[in-house]
Amino acid sequence: MNSKTNSADTAGLDIENLPSHVAIIMDGNGRWAKKRFLNRIQGHEKGAQAVRKVVEAAREIGISVLTLYAFSTENWQRPKNEVIALMRLLKKFLASEKQNLFENNIRLNAIGQIERLPGDVRTALQKAMDATRHNSGMLFNLALSYGARSEIALAVRKIAEKTVAGEIDPGGITDKVVAEHLYTARMPDPDLLIRTSGEMRISNFLLWQIAYTEIFITDSLWPDFGRAEFIKIIKEYQSRERRFGKV
Repeated sequence: MNSKTNSADTAGLDIENLPSHVAIIMDGNGRWAKKRFLNRIQGHEKGAQAVRKVVEAAREIGISVLTLYAFSTENWQRPKNEVIALMRLLKKFLASEKQNLFENNIRLNAIGQIERLPGDVRTALQKAMDATRHNSGMLFNLALSYGARSEIALAVRKIAEKTVAGEIDPGGITDKVVAEHLYTARMPDPDLLIRTSGEMRISNFLLWQIAYTEIFITDSLWPDFGRAEFIKIIKEYQSRERRFGKV
Protein backbone atom coordinates (compact mmCIF):
# COMPACT_ATOMS: atom_id res chain seq x y z
CA MET A 1 0.00 0.00 0.00
CA ASN A 2 1.05 3.57 -0.63
CA SER A 3 -0.54 6.55 1.12
CA LYS A 4 0.55 9.06 -1.56
CA THR A 5 -2.10 10.29 -3.96
CA ASN A 6 -1.52 10.01 -7.70
CA SER A 7 -2.64 13.47 -8.94
CA ALA A 8 -3.23 12.33 -12.54
CA ASP A 9 -5.34 9.44 -11.32
CA THR A 10 -7.53 11.69 -9.18
CA ALA A 11 -7.91 14.65 -11.56
CA GLY A 12 -11.33 16.22 -11.10
CA LEU A 13 -11.88 14.66 -7.69
CA ASP A 14 -13.23 17.16 -5.14
CA ILE A 15 -11.38 16.33 -1.94
CA GLU A 16 -13.71 18.66 -0.04
CA ASN A 17 -16.76 16.58 -1.03
CA LEU A 18 -15.67 13.04 -0.33
CA PRO A 19 -18.08 10.53 1.19
CA SER A 20 -17.08 10.03 4.82
CA HIS A 21 -18.13 6.38 4.78
CA VAL A 22 -18.15 4.08 1.76
CA ALA A 23 -19.67 0.60 2.01
CA ILE A 24 -19.19 -2.08 -0.65
CA ILE A 25 -21.03 -5.32 -1.37
CA MET A 26 -18.30 -7.36 -3.03
CA ASP A 27 -20.05 -9.68 -5.46
CA GLY A 28 -19.04 -11.76 -8.46
CA ASN A 29 -16.02 -13.85 -7.43
CA GLY A 30 -17.72 -17.09 -8.43
CA ARG A 31 -18.94 -15.79 -11.77
CA TRP A 32 -15.51 -14.32 -12.50
CA ALA A 33 -13.97 -17.75 -11.96
CA LYS A 34 -16.64 -19.58 -13.97
CA LYS A 35 -16.09 -17.31 -16.99
CA ARG A 36 -12.43 -18.35 -16.93
CA PHE A 37 -13.07 -22.07 -16.28
CA LEU A 38 -11.54 -21.76 -12.82
CA ASN A 39 -12.91 -22.99 -9.51
CA ARG A 40 -14.74 -20.66 -7.13
CA ILE A 41 -11.85 -20.60 -4.66
CA GLN A 42 -9.59 -19.12 -7.33
CA GLY A 43 -12.21 -16.45 -7.83
CA HIS A 44 -12.15 -15.63 -4.12
CA GLU A 45 -8.34 -15.47 -4.20
CA LYS A 46 -8.49 -12.97 -7.06
CA GLY A 47 -11.14 -11.06 -5.14
CA ALA A 48 -8.74 -10.66 -2.21
CA GLN A 49 -6.38 -8.81 -4.54
CA ALA A 50 -9.18 -6.41 -5.41
CA VAL A 51 -9.69 -5.75 -1.71
CA ARG A 52 -6.09 -4.57 -1.41
CA LYS A 53 -6.49 -2.20 -4.37
CA VAL A 54 -9.68 -0.63 -3.07
CA VAL A 55 -8.42 -0.26 0.51
CA GLU A 56 -5.31 1.44 -0.84
CA ALA A 57 -7.32 3.77 -3.07
CA ALA A 58 -9.74 4.71 -0.29
CA ARG A 59 -6.87 5.51 2.07
CA GLU A 60 -5.04 7.55 -0.55
CA ILE A 61 -7.92 9.83 -1.46
CA GLY A 62 -8.99 10.42 2.14
CA ILE A 63 -12.03 8.24 2.86
CA SER A 64 -12.58 8.13 6.64
CA VAL A 65 -14.47 4.82 6.87
CA LEU A 66 -14.55 1.89 4.44
CA THR A 67 -16.80 -1.11 5.12
CA LEU A 68 -16.53 -4.25 2.99
CA TYR A 69 -19.14 -7.03 3.09
CA ALA A 70 -16.78 -10.00 3.23
CA PHE A 71 -18.89 -12.86 4.62
CA SER A 72 -22.59 -12.89 5.45
CA THR A 73 -24.55 -14.96 7.96
CA GLU A 74 -26.15 -16.63 4.92
CA ASN A 75 -22.73 -17.57 3.53
CA TRP A 76 -22.41 -20.23 6.24
CA GLN A 77 -24.91 -22.23 4.17
CA ARG A 78 -22.50 -22.57 1.25
CA PRO A 79 -20.78 -25.93 0.59
CA LYS A 80 -18.55 -26.87 3.52
CA ASN A 81 -15.38 -27.04 1.42
CA GLU A 82 -15.96 -23.50 0.12
CA VAL A 83 -16.58 -22.12 3.62
CA ILE A 84 -13.38 -23.79 4.86
CA ALA A 85 -11.42 -22.33 1.94
CA LEU A 86 -12.89 -18.87 2.56
CA MET A 87 -11.86 -19.01 6.22
CA ARG A 88 -8.32 -20.05 5.24
CA LEU A 89 -8.18 -17.21 2.74
CA LEU A 90 -9.41 -14.74 5.36
CA LYS A 91 -6.77 -15.90 7.82
CA LYS A 92 -4.06 -15.57 5.16
CA PHE A 93 -5.30 -12.09 4.18
CA LEU A 94 -5.26 -10.88 7.78
CA ALA A 95 -1.74 -12.16 8.33
CA SER A 96 -0.36 -10.75 5.09
CA GLU A 97 -2.03 -7.34 5.33
CA LYS A 98 -1.48 -6.61 9.03
CA GLN A 99 1.81 -4.81 8.50
CA ASN A 100 0.56 -2.90 5.46
CA LEU A 101 -2.46 -1.67 7.40
CA PHE A 102 -0.23 -0.58 10.27
CA GLU A 103 2.24 1.26 8.04
CA ASN A 104 -0.56 3.08 6.20
CA ASN A 105 -2.25 4.26 9.40
CA ILE A 106 -5.38 2.15 8.79
CA ARG A 107 -7.31 0.76 11.75
CA LEU A 108 -8.91 -2.62 11.18
CA ASN A 109 -12.28 -3.38 12.75
CA ALA A 110 -14.77 -6.23 12.35
CA ILE A 111 -18.56 -6.17 12.56
CA GLY A 112 -20.82 -9.19 12.72
CA GLN A 113 -21.15 -12.45 14.64
CA ILE A 114 -17.41 -12.78 15.09
CA GLU A 115 -17.88 -15.53 17.66
CA ARG A 116 -18.98 -17.87 14.84
CA LEU A 117 -15.60 -17.67 13.09
CA PRO A 118 -13.13 -20.53 13.59
CA GLY A 119 -10.79 -20.01 16.53
CA ASP A 120 -7.64 -19.58 14.44
CA VAL A 121 -9.35 -16.98 12.27
CA ARG A 122 -10.56 -15.06 15.33
CA THR A 123 -7.00 -15.09 16.66
CA ALA A 124 -5.59 -13.73 13.38
CA LEU A 125 -8.33 -11.10 13.29
CA GLN A 126 -7.67 -10.00 16.86
CA LYS A 127 -3.92 -9.75 16.23
CA ALA A 128 -4.51 -7.53 13.19
CA MET A 129 -6.97 -5.33 15.09
CA ASP A 130 -4.61 -5.06 18.06
CA ALA A 131 -1.67 -4.14 15.82
CA THR A 132 -3.64 -1.31 14.19
CA ARG A 133 -5.81 -0.13 17.11
CA HIS A 134 -4.01 3.20 17.48
CA ASN A 135 -4.09 4.06 13.76
CA SER A 136 -6.17 7.09 12.83
CA GLY A 137 -5.88 7.52 9.05
CA MET A 138 -8.87 5.37 8.03
CA LEU A 139 -11.22 2.91 9.71
CA PHE A 140 -11.46 -0.29 7.68
CA ASN A 141 -14.46 -2.44 8.66
CA LEU A 142 -14.69 -6.06 7.57
CA ALA A 143 -18.28 -7.31 7.81
CA LEU A 144 -17.75 -10.95 8.80
CA SER A 145 -20.56 -13.39 9.58
CA TYR A 146 -22.69 -10.28 9.26
CA GLY A 147 -26.43 -9.94 8.73
CA ALA A 148 -28.34 -6.68 9.14
CA ARG A 149 -31.54 -8.26 10.46
CA SER A 150 -29.67 -10.14 13.17
CA GLU A 151 -27.76 -6.93 13.98
CA ILE A 152 -31.02 -5.03 14.46
CA ALA A 153 -32.54 -7.88 16.49
CA LEU A 154 -29.46 -7.87 18.74
CA ALA A 155 -29.76 -4.11 19.23
CA VAL A 156 -33.45 -4.51 20.16
CA ARG A 157 -32.57 -7.19 22.73
CA LYS A 158 -29.91 -4.98 24.31
CA ILE A 159 -32.32 -2.04 24.51
CA ALA A 160 -35.04 -4.27 25.97
CA GLU A 161 -32.66 -5.56 28.65
CA LYS A 162 -31.69 -2.00 29.58
CA THR A 163 -35.34 -0.98 29.65
CA VAL A 164 -36.20 -3.82 32.04
CA ALA A 165 -33.22 -2.83 34.18
CA GLY A 166 -34.48 0.72 34.30
CA GLU A 167 -31.50 2.12 32.42
CA ILE A 168 -33.60 3.32 29.47
CA ASP A 169 -37.03 4.95 29.53
CA PRO A 170 -39.22 3.31 26.83
CA GLY A 171 -40.44 6.75 25.83
CA GLY A 172 -36.87 7.81 25.21
CA ILE A 173 -36.04 5.14 22.64
CA THR A 174 -35.14 7.16 19.55
CA ASP A 175 -33.37 6.52 16.26
CA LYS A 176 -30.18 7.66 17.99
CA VAL A 177 -30.61 5.14 20.80
CA VAL A 178 -31.07 2.31 18.32
CA ALA A 179 -28.02 3.41 16.32
CA GLU A 180 -25.93 3.44 19.48
CA HIS A 181 -26.64 -0.27 19.94
CA LEU A 182 -25.64 -1.36 16.43
CA TYR A 183 -22.23 -2.71 15.44
CA THR A 184 -21.55 0.64 13.79
CA ALA A 185 -22.16 2.75 16.90
CA ARG A 186 -20.18 6.02 16.81
CA MET A 187 -19.54 5.64 13.07
CA PRO A 188 -21.15 7.85 10.42
CA ASP A 189 -23.77 6.14 8.27
CA PRO A 190 -22.53 5.24 4.78
CA ASP A 191 -22.76 8.12 2.31
CA LEU A 192 -22.18 5.74 -0.60
CA LEU A 193 -22.98 2.06 -1.14
CA ILE A 194 -21.37 0.28 -4.08
CA ARG A 195 -22.44 -3.15 -5.31
CA THR A 196 -20.48 -5.01 -7.95
CA SER A 197 -21.67 -7.64 -10.47
CA GLY A 198 -24.84 -5.78 -11.51
CA GLU A 199 -27.14 -7.39 -8.95
CA MET A 200 -29.98 -5.09 -7.84
CA ARG A 201 -30.36 -6.03 -4.19
CA ILE A 202 -29.07 -5.10 -0.75
CA SER A 203 -28.50 -8.66 0.52
CA ASN A 204 -29.17 -7.95 4.21
CA PHE A 205 -26.35 -5.39 4.47
CA LEU A 206 -26.49 -2.34 6.78
CA LEU A 207 -30.28 -2.06 6.45
CA TRP A 208 -30.64 0.52 9.21
CA GLN A 209 -27.56 2.53 8.27
CA ILE A 210 -28.29 3.02 4.54
CA ALA A 211 -31.62 4.86 4.95
CA TYR A 212 -30.30 7.84 2.95
CA THR A 213 -27.21 6.35 1.36
CA GLU A 214 -26.46 6.96 -2.31
CA ILE A 215 -26.38 3.62 -4.15
CA PHE A 216 -24.24 2.78 -7.16
CA ILE A 217 -24.47 -0.55 -9.02
CA THR A 218 -21.64 -1.55 -11.34
CA ASP A 219 -21.65 -4.50 -13.74
CA SER A 220 -17.99 -5.22 -12.97
CA LEU A 221 -17.38 -8.48 -11.16
CA TRP A 222 -15.53 -7.90 -7.92
CA PRO A 223 -12.13 -9.32 -9.04
CA ASP A 224 -12.19 -6.85 -11.96
CA PHE A 225 -13.05 -3.89 -9.73
CA GLY A 226 -10.12 -1.62 -8.98
CA ARG A 227 -8.81 1.82 -8.20
CA ALA A 228 -9.86 3.52 -11.44
CA GLU A 229 -13.49 2.43 -11.21
CA PHE A 230 -13.62 3.16 -7.49
CA ILE A 231 -12.48 6.74 -8.04
CA LYS A 232 -14.83 7.11 -11.02
CA ILE A 233 -17.77 6.16 -8.78
CA ILE A 234 -16.64 8.64 -6.12
CA LYS A 235 -16.72 11.36 -8.79
CA GLU A 236 -20.22 10.25 -9.81
CA TYR A 237 -21.27 10.47 -6.16
CA GLN A 238 -19.98 14.03 -6.05
CA SER A 239 -22.25 14.99 -8.95
CA ARG A 240 -25.41 13.87 -7.14
CA GLU A 241 -27.62 16.13 -5.06
CA ARG A 242 -28.46 14.61 -1.71
CA ARG A 243 -31.82 15.81 -0.34
CA PHE A 244 -32.39 13.51 2.66
CA GLY A 245 -36.14 13.61 2.04
CA LYS A 246 -36.24 17.39 1.64
CA VAL A 247 -37.15 19.38 -1.47
